[in-house]
Amino acid sequence: MSETAVIENLYAGPRGTAVKILNRVERSDSYLDRLVDSELRSAEMNELDKSLMVEIVTGVIRWRNKIDWILTGFFHGNFTKAETNIRNTLRVAAYQIMFLDRVPHSAAVNEAVEFIKRLRGQKVGDLVNAVLRNIVRNVENLRYPDPNEDKIQYLSVIESHPYWMVRRWVERFGYDDAKQLLDANNQRPDLTLRINRLKMDFNYFLSILEQHQIQCSRSSYMDYFVKVRHMADIGSSDLFKQGFFSIQDESAGLPVLLLDPKPGDRVLDLCAAPGGKTTFIGELMKNVGEIVAIDRYENRLNLVKTACQRQGIVNVHLVVADSSVLQTAQADRVLLDAPCSGLGVLCKKPDAKWKRDPRDFENLVRIQNDIFENAANLVKPGGVLVYSTCTTEPEENISVVRGFLSRHPEFSIESAQEFVNPALVHPDGYVETFRHKHGMDGSFAVRLKKSL
Repeated sequence: MSETAVIENLYAGPRGTAVKILNRVERSDSYLDRLVDSELRSAEMNELDKSLMVEIVTGVIRWRNKIDWILTGFFHGNFTKAETNIRNTLRVAAYQIMFLDRVPHSAAVNEAVEFIKRLRGQKVGDLVNAVLRNIVRNVENLRYPDPNEDKIQYLSVIESHPYWMVRRWVERFGYDDAKQLLDANNQRPDLTLRINRLKMDFNYFLSILEQHQIQCSRSSYMDYFVKVRHMADIGSSDLFKQGFFSIQDESAGLPVLLLDPKPGDRVLDLCAAPGGKTTFIGELMKNVGEIVAIDRYENRLNLVKTACQRQGIVNVHLVVADSSVLQTAQADRVLLDAPCSGLGVLCKKPDAKWKRDPRDFENLVRIQNDIFENAANLVKPGGVLVYSTCTTEPEENISVVRGFLSRHPEFSIESAQEFVNPALVHPDGYVETFRHKHGMDGSFAVRLKKSL
């Protein structure tokens, strides 16, 4: 048996696979969603086991601070310095004990003990067994930080976010509002679908969902967007394969509405991958005109190509380039969906909160400014430039825009009220959304008009 096969055998089953993924998230820059997708494609597990594996992995990542607080209290020695396999085995079991009613505590403990014994032997198995059984005995009386001593630490543990992030949001929004945001980030997100009007009538699509007894509700803010609760294997459904809809959060559609592309326009979509906004632009243009989709990496642009083919968008040209130095003919409309910290999408990407650091903002703002500067040259006089992010942080959003406007008096903000639901528009005319207020990802978007 090869070394790879031996490792796969050791980490077999939903819990072993969960430990393997958690190890990789910790040891590398790999993104959780890509690791999970890879395992779902390759792992020999039935649908129930796959579902349990995804639940455990995302749950452990989402609630890591809370889980680690409890494990630290029961672990003999320094939990944070324990070997990675031991830490993640304990986290996987503790998550099941603390959060999953349908898994018996005994099953969570026994599986963890047998798994770690295979990897590390009887002695470590006995240690894991003692820690977990102690937690089970005290599960109704687990103790957390005292909010009267340190409110930030209390929220950081109870709502499982980094201390620096909690402090930042409490200072910005106040304690109660920040707590609501943290809580919203920890909820399991619904799926939001954008119906492709080039291929499907919206009401007919709703009737199909009803026939399949799929619970759904129309978006409160945007036409042709619908939220669904349970749609298993959505990516392999015929409706998806035929391009009748895309999986896209409402917040990701807002910059396209601000762009307001028209048939016959020339549109540049900078930082286009994975293609959700590109295909929405093509849909609104009814495949008439030209879209140039730009991204630095060819493999990422292949995602845009696949999305366009699936949805029948035929007026897109793909260009591999760095958008901060790209030179091309000016366009009627330019969309800059900028690289950012992603702090608005923690509900869907909980691993991002552990990968971010306050020092990241300086580097991100520099990248945002570089692309923004070049984007200014790519807009025709009288044309439109939309700047958007999937973050809630002002340094990356309105501060970047104000700096840009101070350097480029030929641009001015056009109020978003004419293009999107006014409930999402800040008094200064830009779009700003928050998970706890609007039921969609946190985001920012502003429409800038270039003078003639």
